[in-house]
Amino acid sequence: MPVRSRHRQLVVSSVVALFFALLPAGSGAAETLVDPPVAARPLEPKPGAAPTARQNVSIGLTVTYREGQVWNPNTQSADKVRLRSYISPDVEAAGLVGPTIEARPGDTLRVHLKNDLPADDPSCESIPSNINIPHCFNSTNLHTHGLWVSPAGNSDNVLLIFRPGMSFDHEYAIPGDHPAGTFWYHPHLHGSTALQVSSGMAGALIIRGDRKPTTDSTGDLDVLLRPAGTQGFNERILVFQQLAYACRDKNGRIKTKPEDDVTGAWLCDDGDVGEVESYLGPEPPSQFGGGVWLDSLRHVSINGVVVPTIRVEETGIFERWRMIHAGVRDTVKIEIHKMNDEAPDPRNIGGADMPAFIAEHCIGSDLPVFAVAADGLTLDRVQEKRRVVLQPGYRWDALVAFPEPGRYCILDGEDGPGEGLSQLEEAPPQVIAVAEVGGEAPAPTGAEALRTALIAAAKANISGEIGNTIVADLQDGLRLSKFSPQESLLEANVDGTQEVVYNIDITTNPVRYEINGNVFDPEDVRYLPLGAVEDWILSTTWDGHPHHIHTNPFQIVEVLDPEGQDVSVPDAIDDYTGTVDPQFRGLKGVWKDTIWVKNPTKSGAGTYTVRVRTIYRRYIGRAVMHCHILDHEDQGMMQMIEFVLQDGKGSLLPAGHPGGHH
Repeated sequence: MPVRSRHRQLVVSSVVALFFALLPAGSGAAETLVDPPVAARPLEPKPGAAPTARQNVSIGLTVTYREGQVWNPNTQSADKVRLRSYISPDVEAAGLVGPTIEARPGDTLRVHLKNDLPADDPSCESIPSNINIPHCFNSTNLHTHGLWVSPAGNSDNVLLIFRPGMSFDHEYAIPGDHPAGTFWYHPHLHGSTALQVSSGMAGALIIRGDRKPTTDSTGDLDVLLRPAGTQGFNERILVFQQLAYACRDKNGRIKTKPEDDVTGAWLCDDGDVGEVESYLGPEPPSQFGGGVWLDSLRHVSINGVVVPTIRVEETGIFERWRMIHAGVRDTVKIEIHKMNDEAPDPRNIGGADMPAFIAEHCIGSDLPVFAVAADGLTLDRVQEKRRVVLQPGYRWDALVAFPEPGRYCILDGEDGPGEGLSQLEEAPPQVIAVAEVGGEAPAPTGAEALRTALIAAAKANISGEIGNTIVADLQDGLRLSKFSPQESLLEANVDGTQEVVYNIDITTNPVRYEINGNVFDPEDVRYLPLGAVEDWILSTTWDGHPHHIHTNPFQIVEVLDPEGQDVSVPDAIDDYTGTVDPQFRGLKGVWKDTIWVKNPTKSGAGTYTVRVRTIYRRYIGRAVMHCHILDHEDQGMMQMIEFVLQDGKGSLLPAGHPGGHH
């Protein structure tokens, strides 16, 4: 089978996207999954050339309302929507998702952000004295989630605010030693983050690398995964979102079926336009909150499309899936099962009927998925998984192949107690995509087939002694140590300890979303000295929360269940709740920027304790750490941090200081 070039793949994807964008409203035709269009990328290096020098990569992003359609399996029709979106000159995604940005280590990424939302914003007419009440839904800013860049000035500064009519030029100096990987961007203005992200304001940000490993330095996984033989290692970008649009009646209440059921499925009648304009009321159900997404019977979308079709040309060909959880209110647990030949189109199966459909038509054991990177950072060895768990903010890069021709169910699998955002409820499974696989003959897709493919790629793409070292690593447990960019801190001396305890206090009005007993206060700052190695001890006394910190990633040291068992070791079985939770197994030593802090109860007695270790490198300035359930963050579950000089003090001279410049 000939290997397709990335250029040809992009051209074909654009044509397919245009065709489906022109389908009439209510069309039930399956939509082929295509990558979001690339709005900015550096110049491609010539074959055989040395890595390119630093480049300027520029993109314009405009925040505006966009009208579109979202397929609703519950009604077997397309709902019209009007949602806040990112658009960019000359490119527009077929679905409600932002365009992709690409850059390389050493590049300067410039983003001209323009806020074209209406100045008439009722949520901002009277800014509440309590900043932890959601507000100013038409004001925005920009966060490059996971990038190791400065948090200050016009870089990844989430303390800026851009009101309607304003424009701003961001400039991100991506360091030359930045890891290549999968990152993403989204708004991060306290008070409006969840509402805007739930409208689809998010996009992939890919750092591409062409650095070959040497005896003294690691290289980029992109080099290993260049085409070799029959293996093209073609890429797919999968941006998972929960578009939380709703249609409201004349009294402002979300329409449901049954009509008077506050836990009923959300409904849009003919002529309605779905929107995301409110957090609460005026009466239940609310558009955000615990259990709301499950009750709505909405579907997770991929690249803005509900239940798309992933078309795969041939069996046994490994693809690189860059998976990004860019949503707010669902845990996505990827499972792949063969679909039997008699199955109807799952696009027409409503949420209430979906578990029965899956039980009957998604047959056999789940296929292996081979994880190669977590949160944009290459693992030290390939990890074989049957279920890939993505909490909000997570990314996983995985190599995926299909053993037989035919259709496959791509599932968002069932969550057990405490495993995800369903918390104590068990979230039922959904088919969120269908893979249609061509070819005629079965092909091996297990660990040995992958090992063979990667060794062939190493021999083709990396010559000399270092190539022999990589081949030996792959033969020894599929190790990727020459591509893993972070030096382990597991044996490092620890300079200090930070503690984070998440809590929800439901005894107050409004409810308090707390870290260490406090809600977000810009003057409450945690100071982190540059160069220090510190442990963070993470726990929660009410429900689970995905912990995220800006600027510097962390390495997972241990995840202890309530009985003290470390469930992050490679052979761990986390069955504390009576069901086996696979999400922590193998995470010991893995580098990430977001981690689920689990608690299957509503008391401190049920908390898991997560210990992570980090080093504060290179950058000074203020940033934040927070829960990545973004409506929790908007309502106070965030804390200011400041990376400071080694003496633990700020980096600016006070006014009138005699050492200042004259």
